[in-house]
Amino acid sequence: MIRLLAMLLLLTGAAQAAELRVATWNLEWLTSRQPGDPALPENVRPKRPEDVDALRRYALTLDADVIAFQEVDGPEIAARVFPADRYVVVTTADDVVQRVGFAVRRGIPMHRNPDLVGLDVMPAAAHRLRSGADITLDWPGARLRLLAVHLKSGCSYERLSSGAAGGVSRVCETLRRQVAPLQGWIAQRWEEGVPFVLLGDFNRRMEGRDELLSALTTAAPLTRATEGRGSPCWGGGSFIDHILVGGAARSWIVPDSLRVMVYRETSDAARQQLSDHCPVSVRFRLPD
Repeated sequence: MIRLLAMLLLLTGAAQAAELRVATWNLEWLTSRQPGDPALPENVRPKRPEDVDALRRYALTLDADVIAFQEVDGPEIAARVFPADRYVVVTTADDVVQRVGFAVRRGIPMHRNPDLVGLDVMPAAAHRLRSGADITLDWPGARLRLLAVHLKSGCSYERLSSGAAGGVSRVCETLRRQVAPLQGWIAQRWEEGVPFVLLGDFNRRMEGRDELLSALTTAAPLTRATEGRGSPCWGGGSFIDHILVGGAARSWIVPDSLRVMVYRETSDAARQQLSDHCPVSVRFRLPD
């Protein structure tokens, strides 16, 4: 009986996986720590229980199969947004408040890969950078590798390399140093022939001939789901949350399936209580 139940669960997961909705969502300082905690900046106000409940309701409305999340202080608080009866939650092992991770719908076969710790290019600094969360989804006829990232902030469009106009800022130099670990990860997936998705908060607009995107595409061809689009989140603007797709998965993207789930609330207070980022998603049609 137990073996039959397990087979039915796998079949259910496989049926759901015929079309896969993948999202990225920065939840902005999602933590259960109290105000004044030394791990939190002085200007950070932790979310109230009712704020977390509101995020949970939005997560259920989003109803994605896989959500790459950022700025989450561990699996316990993540499970309050992504309920355990629906999702399996994994986070990086970083000793930081703003961790990266995934919520994967139960029934979808998944295993973890080692965190991409090379993204912490400042291990001796007072404020550590975030590792990437790395998972593989496995079905009988398809495999998909996903890496969730939260890159260095403060260099949303400036140059990453020196030019005639002058040098590079400190934060842009830090972001530039994060390029090599990402290129290595992409190149490995390309050489293995494994379809892959790199997604998360890149803190980078990537518009036009962006240096960061250009550098990543030297490792393998990539499709950016947000290309040519503007984000309607909190009144509109440029995307800094992106979904980059490589290998065979580029042909799995459902055309025109990019979606941004905006919040019903529109006030500045609501933006602080929920998140300054909106969930960004795209659908994939997996091979038979």
